[in-house]
This record gives sequence, C-alpha cells and structure tokens, in this order.
Amino acid sequence: MPSYSGVWTLPAQYQAKGAGNWPSAPAIALFAGGNGLDSGQSINTIQRMLITTTGNTTDFGTLTRNAENLGSCASSVNAVYAGGSDSLVNAGTNTIDYVLFSTGGTATSFGSLVNRSIRVTGCNSSTRGVFATGTIFTTPPYTSGTTSNLIEYITIATTGNGTNFGQLTVARYGAGACSSSTRGLFGAGYTGANSNVVDYITIASTGNATTFGQLTVARQAINSALSTSTRGVFNAGYTTTTSNVIDYVTIASTGNATSFGQLIGSFYGGLSACSSTTTGIFAGGDSSTGRSSVIQYITIASTGNATSWGNLLDGNRNLAANSSANGGLQ
Repeated sequence: MPSYSGVWTLPAQYQAKGAGNWPSAPAIALFAGGNGLDSGQSINTIQRMLITTTGNTTDFGTLTRNAENLGSCASSVNAVYAGGSDSLVNAGTNTIDYVLFSTGGTATSFGSLVNRSIRVTGCNSSTRGVFATGTIFTTPPYTSGTTSNLIEYITIATTGNGTNFGQLTVARYGAGACSSSTRGLFGAGYTGANSNVVDYITIASTGNATTFGQLTVARQAINSALSTSTRGVFNAGYTTTTSNVIDYVTIASTGNATSFGQLIGSFYGGLSACSSTTTGIFAGGDSSTGRSSVIQYITIASTGNATSWGNLLDGNRNLAANSSANGGLQ
C-alpha cells in the first residue's frame, strides 16, 4: 500500500507487484513502417493505439529509416524493430532501432543484426528478443538475398548487436512468430513452396529449433502472429490466392493447429499482428482490393471470426507490430 501521502516506497512496489496488486498500464500497440498507400513506397511512420477501446491509430513517431518487412519484439518498456528493406533500394539492412512506449518520437539506434535481412519475424520473453532473419544479404550492394534458417537474439533492456541463436528446421521467409514467456514459435513461410510447418525454441537458451506441428493451411507472407501466454494465433497469408484463415496452437504443448475463425476480408499477406492479455489485433495487409487500412480483433481465449476495430492512418502492408503486453510478457 502507498504511504499516507500516496507515495509508493520501493519495497511496497515490489511487494504489491509480487502479490499481483500493482496497477498496470493499458496495453499499447504500435505499428511501424510498411508500404503505404499514399506513397506506394516504404515509410518510416510509427502509429499508436490502446488495446482497450476500439478506434483508429494516431501518429506516434518515426523509425530511423523507411522500412517494410522488418521484425519486431518488445518488453513492457521498449519496442524494437530489426532489419527490413526500403522499397526504393530493395536492399536488406541490419539496422535495429527502438522507441519507448511511454514517449514516442523518433526511434533511436539499438545496434545491428548479424545479417542484413528482410522478411524478418520476431518474438520475445520479458528480457530477450529473438528474430528469424528470413532473407539475408551477404554481398554488396545487398540487393540479392538468400532464404535463411538463421535465428538471432538481443537483450531488450540493453542496446547492442544481435547474437547468433541457432537455426530453424528449414530455411524460410515470410513466417509468423509469437511466444510465451519461455517458448518462441515460428510458423508458415516460403521454403521454395508454401509451408505449414511450425517450429519452436526455448527463448532463454540458444540452439536449433524443434518441430512443433503444422498449421491448418500452408501459406507465406503472414509476417507476424500474436499470442497470450498460453495460445498462439496465426493470421492469413498467401496460399495460391488470397486467404482469410486464422488458426491457433497451445504454446506449452506440441501438435497441429486448430481452426480459429476468419478475418474480415481475404489477404495475400502483409498483415501485422499483436495482442494484449485478452485481445488479438490484426492490421493492414495486402487485400484482394489493395492495401488495407482495416484494424480487426479477436478474443484470443475463444474462437470465432474477427470484428472491426478501427483504421490505420492509411492503407498499409508489410508493417511491423508489437505491444507492451504481448504473450512473452505475460
């Protein structure tokens, strides 16, 4: 309890947090970069919303560069973005930058990935961010890449460069990633053909991924997934045409995915995804009618079709999303 003057002492804060009585801030969702409808090019905009009430995003700040197909992870304090490409240059980057959920503004340099990478996907625990690097570029001018199975990690609380973690079971790009506080999952993507394979890692260690199971439909360009501490949810991507499929797995076990429901509209991919402890958010994407600005949501603990939430600032695809209350922090 706070003192009579309303001030919490440090011992009281730790005691309250341990007892589950420490007040928590609303979950913040951020959507960064992507390929915007207005410009038709990679952009540096970061948008914000609270995952508490429906509505549209607002301007939050900017990345250090124009980028799409970048990976993201977050602690409850920092949102981190890694790799990606500028559509004008079409070259992989190794840039990592970050913003504070609490302040906004222009992102700050965090460090560099081991590999210049696009189509990156990321997940996290409360301390560590993990990126599957998708397509890597090893030779100047870094405009021709190779499909990768490499995984890197960072310590979110301290700036610095990525470190090799291990390898996925198969080289792929355009996968989706989500996590609990202990386990990271990477599902779908393009391996030479569309994949339905889900891999998992133990985030606190390093080493190669292990096969988890299969999604209900093989697909690529899903770019992101979302989770609570118990359930991972994978959104639609390109099959042989557009798709509206949502499916889910139980993170603590292994096995094949189960159908969850359907998105509003069908997509070739390019959606972003993030979550609070109860609500899953999907935003943007490359729909059958062009770049979408639609934000839609699901209740993660149940199953069913997505419902309209609001809109992004503009139609957008290949943007990165993260939240201050994602499954890896729960």
